Amino acid sequence: ESRYAESYSDSLPDFVKLAEAYGWKGIRIERPDQLEDGIAAMLAHDGPVMVDCMVAKLANCFPMIPSGAAHTDMILQANEVSGTMDDEAKALV
Repeated sequence: ESRYAESYSDSLPDFVKLAEAYGWKGIRIERPDQLEDGIAAMLAHDGPVMVDCMVAKLANCFPMIPSGAAHTDMILQANEVSGTMDDEAKALV
């Protein structure tokens, strides 16, 4: 129902540089074709890694926990999302 949740990118730090400032590995993934290599680099690194993975504003990120729900109610795939929120659920958002 067009209730998007995201970070306002213009106000955020450069997470790759932030990670490097702490001596960690920083990885930025900006396009889908970079995802596999980014994940492989993260898993191959021996130490802490911060991954800044950009997604389209309209994209839903899964898995997700619906507002007000328990972790056992986690939605794993987009095809598990159905219906609309009632007024009680909207109040939790």
